[in-house]
Amino acid sequence: MDEVKIGEILRPGDAATQEKREQKVKARFWPTLKKAVRHVPFARDLVAAYYCALDPKTPRRVRGLLLAALAYFVMPLDMVPDVFALVGYTDDIAVLAAALRLIQGHITDRHYDAADAALSDNPDLAGEARPA
Repeated sequence: MDEVKIGEILRPGDAATQEKREQKVKARFWPTLKKAVRHVPFARDLVAAYYCALDPKTPRRVRGLLLAALAYFVMPLDMVPDVFALVGYTDDIAVLAAALRLIQGHITDRHYDAADAALSDNPDLAGEARPA
């Protein structure tokens, strides 16, 4: 996936765009993660990014970027369909990794604490996503 396409996907968007993305992400994040957890090598970071994106204390631009990446992750149709097992998640992983790199430092300990709690409360995710 080339840099231009990732840049287009990660545009934070205006307030209305961010609101639409937030609703989509809230509705689809957990079911999508449950299906993808074995294929996403940084699920703990992904869940922490989810909590960071929904945190009103997170700067608006950072929230917008994370919501764009998370919305791409939860979209049923993307550049490489996720039904193709490992290959299907490579584009999602590339977009998410780019977003995490761009906003590193904004995901705080409280976001990771929330991620750890959510993952430990969900047996379908905990074993796959928790660090060793």
